[in-house]
Amino acid sequence: MPLRQRFWLPLLILAVPWAQELVDQLFFGGQWNLPLAQGGPFWGIFTAPFSHSGFGHLISNSIWFVPLSWLVLLRGLRPYFLVWSGVFLASVPVWLVWPGASHGLSGVIYGLLGYLLVIGLVERKPLPIALSVLAITTYGGMLPALVPFLSPPGVSWIGHASGFAGGLLASRL
Repeated sequence: MPLRQRFWLPLLILAVPWAQELVDQLFFGGQWNLPLAQGGPFWGIFTAPFSHSGFGHLISNSIWFVPLSWLVLLRGLRPYFLVWSGVFLASVPVWLVWPGASHGLSGVIYGLLGYLLVIGLVERKPLPIALSVLAITTYGGMLPALVPFLSPPGVSWIGHASGFAGGLLASRL
């Protein structure tokens, strides 16, 4: 797929959580969440990235999701889908054992970031190295949210950490 067409993919993906949030706010008063939760349905692994706790949550995730997606898509569709797959795979242990619930695109955002940070070390070629350097200098400030005691209250650090692990896994594949 040409780069010009890949440009639209993150925007098309974002249409799903924006539609979900709009329906949630209009018809369910902000109570229709589709989280990843222990004991919840397995499909929560796949719906959680598209469910948010309001427009503020969705806007903040959208701002990070789009440029990080574009950076990974510079490498092609395969790495992008590997990151998504890695994030879903890394969510399974969270679904099995973590007592809390989480939702939002931030797990995917951290997966994209994890992939970008490590791909330069893995491949040692100019484009991946440049992407890694750009990612650490531009988005490195997001890394403290991976640590439980540094993550803001009410923010699912485990969702961030599992997403990041999924991105690391994708970089190895």
